[in-house]
Amino acid sequence: MTKKYYWEDFKVGEVSEMGRRLVDRDEVVAFAQQFDPQPFHVDEAAAKASMFGGLIASGWHTVSMVMRMMCDSYLLDSASLGSPGVDHVKWVKPVRPGDTIRAMRTVLESRRSASRPEIGIVKTLWEVFNQDDELVMTMEGYGMFKVRGAAA
Repeated sequence: MTKKYYWEDFKVGEVSEMGRRLVDRDEVVAFAQQFDPQPFHVDEAAAKASMFGGLIASGWHTVSMVMRMMCDSYLLDSASLGSPGVDHVKWVKPVRPGDTIRAMRTVLESRRSASRPEIGIVKTLWEVFNQDDELVMTMEGYGMFKVRGAAA
């Protein structure tokens, strides 16, 4: 199957929108119950009494929602070979049920692998904003992509 995006298609300085997502209360609680059951993620009364003043999404849930936006906006249509990791994640502001988040992708660096020239490595900054255009999360990391026309 031919893919739309290969390593060569990620240009340094390029900024792309990755979509929007409504943060659903039931998803916030369900995710937190399974993976991050801190009271301010799962219990309305405890969350109201906390420093957050109400229920908030786990930061890991926010990362997961952004991962879905990444898949839908470009990864599933790319020659992705996975990722060697993420360097930084910052949760700048709480994400709350009812928020609409949107994500932006900025290509910071791009290089061909010295040891495996059929692979290109792209360093990306992902920024996430709420409906009021307030920054709520940043993440920096790497993706590996097949070089167009390179042998497997």
